[in-house]
Amino acid sequence: MNKRKKRLIMRSIILAILAAAVGYTFYSNLTKEARGNLQKGDEAPDFVLTDLSGEAHQLSDYKGKGVFLNFWGTWCEPCKKEMPHMEKMSKEFKDQGVEVLAVNVGDSELQAKKFAKQYGLTFPIAIDSSKEVQDAYGVNPLPATFMISPDGKVEEIVIGGLVKEEQVRALFEKVKP
Repeated sequence: MNKRKKRLIMRSIILAILAAAVGYTFYSNLTKEARGNLQKGDEAPDFVLTDLSGEAHQLSDYKGKGVFLNFWGTWCEPCKKEMPHMEKMSKEFKDQGVEVLAVNVGDSELQAKKFAKQYGLTFPIAIDSSKEVQDAYGVNPLPATFMISPDGKVEEIVIGGLVKEEQVRALFEKVKP
């Protein structure tokens, strides 16, 4: 192969890589705008989801209370590690005006019930089968926790697992009325 052909092939490869990078950038920016892009201080998007007991939970019904809103999946290892801390804090802070609402994404109701039983979870677990709430909050990856103040504002956003009890306790304290 002569030098001219080699240069043409190299330039074509570089051009293809640049085109792919530009295309990916446009795609990620467009999907980011379509998904929620919540930040601290934003009003938490309202939603209604049904829990494993068949009870409806509307976020706006929790006004006046702090909310530990956690998005999780049964297959998610960090989710498994933070659940015992969430359970403990939900009991400890319930009388102090902080509620836990866990939103399962990507699992069947049966899988979520089995998980809740295995971990002895007593707080409400809602199923977001349509992933509308997950999209409204821009959740990706799991787990993701949104601390919502008593006035309905996003106080804190934590992406990734909360592996220490102290981390969970500090978040509960942050939104206590």
